[in-house]
Amino acid sequence: MQTAKVKAKDMVSSAKEKVKEGAAEVQGKTGMAASSTHGEKEMAREEERAHKAQAKAQKHQEKAEHRTDAAPGRHGTRVPITAGTHGHHGPVGAPVDPAYPGTGTNPAAEKYI
Repeated sequence: MQTAKVKAKDMVSSAKEKVKEGAAEVQGKTGMAASSTHGEKEMAREEERAHKAQAKAQKHQEKAEHRTDAAPGRHGTRVPITAGTHGHHGPVGAPVDPAYPGTGTNPAAEKYI
C-alpha cells in the first residue's frame, strides 16, 4: 500500500513539473516575441532553460522526499516467527568445541593454509 502512495505522489510531482515547464515555455516565447535584439532573445532562451531545469530539480527533490517519508514505514515492521538464522550460518548459539572450550573454534583448522 505504501508504494502506491509513493507512486501517486510521484505522478503529482511529474504533473507539477510539466505545468512548470509549460509555463516556462510560454514565458520564453513571450520574452522572445518582446525582444528586439539577438542578445535579448538569447537571454529569453536561457531563462526558459533555467526555469525548466529548476522544475526538473524540484521534481527530483520531491521524489526523494517521498522516498524518505515512506522508508520508515516499510522497514523494520516485520516480526520474525522464529529466532535464528534458519540454517544459513548454523545455529544461533554455536556449540563450543570440548577440546578448546576457551575459544569456541578449532585453531588447527587453519593449519594448512
